[in-house]
Amino acid sequence: MKPTTRGTLAAVLTCVAAAAGAAAATPAAAIGTVPVPVPLNGLENSLGMELPEVGGEIPLPTPGSPEGPRYAEGRLIPERAVPQLPVSAGLPGADVRAPLPEIPGNGFQHLGLDAPATDLRTLGPGLALDAPLTPPNPDNFGLPEPKLPQAGVLTPMAQAVPVAHLGLGQGL
Repeated sequence: MKPTTRGTLAAVLTCVAAAAGAAAATPAAAIGTVPVPVPLNGLENSLGMELPEVGGEIPLPTPGSPEGPRYAEGRLIPERAVPQLPVSAGLPGADVRAPLPEIPGNGFQHLGLDAPATDLRTLGPGLALDAPLTPPNPDNFGLPEPKLPQAGVLTPMAQAVPVAHLGLGQGL
């Protein structure tokens, strides 16, 4: 085999091995949320009492691709000069389990709150502009005519549906 063929074959095998290794490992961005435990075991042992169990989830934001400009008839500048950037992430979640003092007759010994991470969709602010000239006018020898300039701010948007569960019981 020639040295150039060997070098090409080695480069191809290296790329294939790198692609297989990347496919086998799960990247952190594919997870969606990162669990955040709050370790209270040491404090529980030193105080000699049952403490709440606390944990949470922090979502990872992922930017999307903005919509491209839309050209409209009668305008020199597209409708969205500065497009809105979509970002999808989530609201953080929480999981709390706390002991309650014994209430006579009811049997409730633990209080539990579960608020899972919720999807959040947002759109950043955008800008819409129009030039102070009209498109070329054939009645005016192809020259544009002056008009009032237009500017507008596209308002940001946020959508989420948060959920929480509260419960009382023996050993939640």
